[in-house]
Amino acid sequence: MKPLAAATALVAAPALLVLAGLAVFGLLGLGWAALAALLVVAGTALAVRPIVEGLVSMRAAVERLAAEGEKPPDLRPAHPLAAALWLSIVRLARDWRERCRQNESELADVRAVLDGLPQPLLLLDERRRIARANAAATAVFGGEIVGHDLAVALRQPSLLDAADGVLADGAGHIVELAWPDGRHFRVRLERFGAGAIVTLHDVTALKRADQLRADFIANASHELRTPLATLLGFIETLQGPARDDAAARERFLAIMKTQAARMTRLVDDLLSLSRIEMREHQAPTGRVALPALLGTVAEALALRAEARGMRIAVEIAPGLPEVIGDADELTQLFQNLLDNAIKYGRAGTAVSVTAGPGPLGVSVAVRDEGDGIPPAHIPRLTERFYRVDAARSREVGGTGLGLAIVKHILGRHRGRLEIASELGKGSVFTVHLRA
Repeated sequence: MKPLAAATALVAAPALLVLAGLAVFGLLGLGWAALAALLVVAGTALAVRPIVEGLVSMRAAVERLAAEGEKPPDLRPAHPLAAALWLSIVRLARDWRERCRQNESELADVRAVLDGLPQPLLLLDERRRIARANAAATAVFGGEIVGHDLAVALRQPSLLDAADGVLADGAGHIVELAWPDGRHFRVRLERFGAGAIVTLHDVTALKRADQLRADFIANASHELRTPLATLLGFIETLQGPARDDAAARERFLAIMKTQAARMTRLVDDLLSLSRIEMREHQAPTGRVALPALLGTVAEALALRAEARGMRIAVEIAPGLPEVIGDADELTQLFQNLLDNAIKYGRAGTAVSVTAGPGPLGVSVAVRDEGDGIPPAHIPRLTERFYRVDAARSREVGGTGLGLAIVKHILGRHRGRLEIASELGKGSVFTVHLRA
């Protein structure tokens, strides 16, 4: 039924019922009743027609407004009631659009904040499904986890039990997770509305630092315990069976002196490493002329090289600029590199020191002609107490801290160390410094 006919029938129905009743009870003739009904219908149609047409046009306009969204159609209903109703609809639509804009803006701000967080963050609904993941979480787990159960991203039973607990009773949980690739995460779960929020904090660096500290203490204790045990053994021997043995006493005292010197070197290196680490975040501001510094270091180690039939050759490119650095620390750095080259190079060979322009400003390469270093060991050479051949290192007086000191000095100088080696031919340690 058309809208006008339906509205006319609805409005005229009470009057038509009255006329029908009067005709049935004989109070009004059928002809007059029919004429009156016709007049009622006609009058009602004329009265409701503007309203119906306005409502029909408003319905089409509202549908267009819902589809197009922005600007409302230019509609001017003839009837005042329809016009007032349309005006209210336009105002309501305008307010609704403004609220939608505000909500979208606030939602965009929230998303930007969440995506800016460095920690992976997951938002769970009440059924433990992942409703949202920030950019960090997407980078870790991939973008296909949203809409799936938490177990799709994290199959850790302890974490899933904690998530169920948070959703059930609202109590927060903290779970420690260790991943197969060696990473460690501390996961915090908190109630959030009807669901929960899961935040992952990467604590791999902290765990690694704890392990390095434990390893450092163990290694330092071991390195000190061995010479101490030797000293105590010889002291007991000299106080007992060898009390009156002059030859044994001289031999034992020489060994004790060697072990005491080894402990002294170790303690000195530990103190140097500690001092450098304390200042590693403070970049030096002085300027150092490398030709004079390298010449001084080479002269200081010349006698040690001659004792092995070796010589130190220094080659400096002309016009080499000064580098930004601390003279004492750079002296220690090149002393360590040259000392290693003398210790591990073959007797009777040369140690070359070459300085010239480099990617950061100036590069200095220290080359030996030793046995070389197996490739698998090179990435770990700057670790504290790491040795390719521990027995040989101790035999030549190494503490296992020389290259670790070099690494930390370069860290403070914002420099870089490159290591290249070929088995049977030797190794090259190249230091890049800022000019």
